[in-house]
Amino acid sequence: MTGRYAPFNTMPIGTKWRAGSAGESRADTDPWSGQKLIEIPQANADDLDEAYDAAARAQAQWAAKPPVERAGVMRSAAEVMTRRKDEITEWLIRETGGTVAKAELEWSLTRSVLWEAAAMPHHVEGKIMPSDIPGKESRVYREAVGVVAVISPWNFPMQLSNRSVAPALAVGNAVVLKPAGDTPVTGGLLLARIFQEAGLPPGVLSVMIGSGSAIGDAIVEHPVPKVVSFTGSTKVGRGIAQKAALKRTALELGGNGPVVILDDADLDWAIDASIFGSFFHQGQICMIANRIIADASVYDEFVDRFVARAKALRVGDPSDPATQLGPIINESQLESIRDKLARAAADGAELLCGGDPFGPTGLALPPHVLAAGNGVATAREEVFGPVMTVIRADDESDALRLANDTSYGLSSAVFSGDVERAVRFARRIDAGMTHVNDSPVNDDSNTAFGGEKSSGVGRFGGRWAIDEFTTEQWISVQHRPREYAI
Repeated sequence: MTGRYAPFNTMPIGTKWRAGSAGESRADTDPWSGQKLIEIPQANADDLDEAYDAAARAQAQWAAKPPVERAGVMRSAAEVMTRRKDEITEWLIRETGGTVAKAELEWSLTRSVLWEAAAMPHHVEGKIMPSDIPGKESRVYREAVGVVAVISPWNFPMQLSNRSVAPALAVGNAVVLKPAGDTPVTGGLLLARIFQEAGLPPGVLSVMIGSGSAIGDAIVEHPVPKVVSFTGSTKVGRGIAQKAALKRTALELGGNGPVVILDDADLDWAIDASIFGSFFHQGQICMIANRIIADASVYDEFVDRFVARAKALRVGDPSDPATQLGPIINESQLESIRDKLARAAADGAELLCGGDPFGPTGLALPPHVLAAGNGVATAREEVFGPVMTVIRADDESDALRLANDTSYGLSSAVFSGDVERAVRFARRIDAGMTHVNDSPVNDDSNTAFGGEKSSGVGRFGGRWAIDEFTTEQWISVQHRPREYAI
């Protein structure tokens, strides 16, 4: 390694790093200080065509490499991340507004996915199927789908890009990645430099930095990609599902995660996990707790202690290791949060703690805790901010009803002193992920992510990633002549 990476004012389009051709640039800014980090000339549809054409050409040669070579690139990328940890975490703090703790976690998760992806080339398995025809053999070969489109969000940009990019590459695909406009470096360009340094051949990974109006629809509708992997809002995900037509889609969408506190829960444990699960990264996580549903017998004590902990959280400059909450990503997101708070108050929610936004850009929002029913805006809608609505449940059955009374079904949690009781409860929650006596924010990289209902389709991670990014072909072999009836 020789010094830091060059400025990120170009992007890998096909086989070359160059500026986009849209004729306009967008500034990438620090949400805490407002400082301009880089100015990036944007890509257009012609650039996207070039990227997809190069991906289609490069993919066959990449897939033909022995599994050990593709695995080696994944391991090398993990080693690059280790060497460049300080540079990577600095970018994560400055571009996303995440705290030091959040940057450290995202770096760790991203590197772990690379190590996991290094095992995947050797786990792409075929099958020999039985046949009822004498002398006939049925084989099922599994191979890379070809080219994968990945569209990632701004909240955990490096991890949520890499959890699709690394497995897709590892099993032999080429990838065209479009990161969010607020996080072009950590969501794409930095990852591309890491893979380049690790030895990934040119053309196998392109990164498109451009507006949604210029390339958003085209990256999905283009005839080259066979799979579209998207993490983001339910509204955008529904549009992608329609535009993708016959393509395969893997969609992790919005969430409205309930944390259920049953009457026998260890409150110390539950409060620790709920504070993390409510306010980590300013609540800007798809799997974050959106509602806490507490049994009436423990509700008052839980609320008093939870509010006291929330008030004590330190909000401010994310580069300060003592800071626990940094800024909201942008003004539009802040206004969306404040709108939900205002509508919840109008519907009778009681504000137990809060505060006005502050800081150099006015984007640092203190934690807000509300006491309300399940129907107010902050409980009914995905907030994606440092806001928690606490809801009283009459008993266990009422808690289950409240937990499932949502159109979302991504992540959830339940706390109980009786693990098997909690597991029985968890199995009745309509969610893709439920955690017993733990936060709904799953920080374990070696797992599968995915939702039910309006929270998406498909699974990300582990064995599921191999299934998402490969396809099966049936080959039958007739070993001796047979009689054909006409």
